[in-house]
Amino acid sequence: MSCGGKISPLGVTGLNFASGAHLSVENASWFLPEANQMILHPINFDLPAGKVLGVVGPNGAGKSSLLRLLYRYYAPTTGTVKIDGADINQMSARVAACKVAAVLQEQPTDFGLTVHEIVALGRTPYIRGFGGVTDERGARVVQGALQQLDLLKFSERQLGTLSGGERQRVMVARALCQEPSLLILDEPTNHLDIHHQLEVLELIREMPLTIVTSLHDLNLAASNCDDVLLLKEGKPLGFGSADEVFSEAAISQAFRVRAKNENLSPSNTKHLTFTL
Repeated sequence: MSCGGKISPLGVTGLNFASGAHLSVENASWFLPEANQMILHPINFDLPAGKVLGVVGPNGAGKSSLLRLLYRYYAPTTGTVKIDGADINQMSARVAACKVAAVLQEQPTDFGLTVHEIVALGRTPYIRGFGGVTDERGARVVQGALQQLDLLKFSERQLGTLSGGERQRVMVARALCQEPSLLILDEPTNHLDIHHQLEVLELIREMPLTIVTSLHDLNLAASNCDDVLLLKEGKPLGFGSADEVFSEAAISQAFRVRAKNENLSPSNTKHLTFTL
């Protein structure tokens, strides 16, 4: 059952990567009354459909808070977050869940469910009433997500028995089962070994979805994202390509380090290095 959007044919793995959504953030801020603090100052950016945005900044910069606005865990104090021109906070929860999926840093480990059952939870927006994945399409999507994230061998294992990196891949697979047009990833390479870091980043680059991901590694952000947003203390310091935003001065200001842009030979790839 669809959420009202166009359903594309399933690919060879069973996954349907829907067309990406146009994401528009207009003057969005977030004030936390309990702390009497502006966590996010007004932020504006426009991300075309199918592009990947990397959100970077030091700890406490507001990266996770911004992502929470994008998947409507928080409502902005001012401004709007729009997907294809529609305010996500005016959508029903079900419609929003068909458009936006999120993978968070916090990973529950106490589910009494198997990996297959957790991944299948991504089909919830498409199911009315109670029950599991009973339609043929949903079953194929779940199987495809397990295959894509190299999880088939863990299908009948409980989540708590997996390593941190394996649990991260389970949560990415669950998000893909929602068949979203906007995918939010909060530090998706955390807990992953180098092999699976590269696999997840390659998957991000290949998906036609619109993706917003926070990353702590600036060089990974520069090499895998179309645009970057640099934050410090809840304020945007720059938005655009990594070449435009990652100036030595801007990085030094944000992270309180000495940053240097170097060209790696023989590929002539730009690489940031840091000293105190």
